[in-house]
Amino acid sequence: MDIRDYNREAWDAQVEQGNQWTVPVSSQVVAEARSGQWEVLLTPTIPVPRGWFPDLDSCDVLGLASGGGQQGPILSAAGAVVTVFDNSDRQLQQDRHVADRDGLTLSTVQGDMANLGAFADGSFDLIFHPVSNCFVEDVKPVWRECFRVLRPGGLLLAGISNPAMFIFDATKREEGKLIIRHRLPYSELTDITPTERQAFTDKSDPLMFGHTLEDQLGGQLQAGFVLTALFEDSDPSNPLSQHMPTYIATRAMKPTMAE
Repeated sequence: MDIRDYNREAWDAQVEQGNQWTVPVSSQVVAEARSGQWEVLLTPTIPVPRGWFPDLDSCDVLGLASGGGQQGPILSAAGAVVTVFDNSDRQLQQDRHVADRDGLTLSTVQGDMANLGAFADGSFDLIFHPVSNCFVEDVKPVWRECFRVLRPGGLLLAGISNPAMFIFDATKREEGKLIIRHRLPYSELTDITPTERQAFTDKSDPLMFGHTLEDQLGGQLQAGFVLTALFEDSDPSNPLSQHMPTYIATRAMKPTMAE
């Protein structure tokens, strides 16, 4: 199975099904962002601190795997020069819809988050990467490409899944039960039965991968980033969130030459 092709089609289907991360923001939200009142999410519920952002006026921003008509349009309305990059063209259509509806200048590019060859070295001041690298098998190339396309002093704001989410039996978790079943790293290509995988694909659910913290946080450091801040968040619908945070947001900087 080609994971990139399968997950592209799955996310196209999620748009048609109205997944919450595919629903564009309203014109009111865009208007508020234009007036300086805005917030965006890397993880399910906690807005990213405003102090994590540089001055957005004319800031070159890459919304990485960030289609859906949500974060990109808000950052554009706040003054940034935004390019939204996503595997799903239907997700990108949501961003184009908001841009056309509300008169925003925003570019969209379809592609693989682990291959940013469409962009030259040092193209961006900020990368905004909400929880999405759980849909790729290997996360390290994502961090390397982020480092390459950022300018010195540029920032990577990323949302990641806590690896602990993936050790439990998903079929039991839907019943509110936490039963340990899997080892990390986790792959829905190899760590579930064909019958279980068929149930996912029948519903057009994207296939997921659970990466270790060594690959998520250590991978950013290995790529050359300096981690400057993080916070934890949870998805209230996941029973694990009653016991521990299920998501992490990180702020990392590409050092300047002097550093």
